[in-house]
Parts: sequence; C-alpha cells; structure tokens
Amino acid sequence: MDEGKVPERPDTPCVAVCSTTFDDVCRGCGRTYIEVAHWVSMSAEAKEKVWQRILAEGYPRRNG
Repeated sequence: MDEGKVPERPDTPCVAVCSTTFDDVCRGCGRTYIEVAHWVSMSAEAKEKVWQRILAEGYPRRNG
C-alpha cells in the first residue's frame, strides 16, 4: 500500500448480520458497537485501521 493512500473499500463492512448479544463485537462485521455507532463520523484513516483489524480476524462474516 502506498504511504498515506487508503485502499478502495465498501462504504461499510456491515453485512446485515447484526448481533452484539454476547459481547461488544458484532458477529457479522467484527466491529465493536462503538465503531458501528461512530462509523459515519470516522476519518478514512480510522476506518482503514478498523478494516485491517477485522479482515485479519476473518470478518466480515455473512453467516454470523
């Protein structure tokens, strides 16, 4: 990845499998409920950090 360049990503990692029933992390997208709540106001760089973490953890998952 070029220095300072954010890769093309979908607008959100949401896969419409929303559940934080048992912990603070959505079983569909892998974001914390705080990240979900603040997603629209996060900078591109902050969103990219979240994307990198959730992809490394095997998210997003459509089967929850």
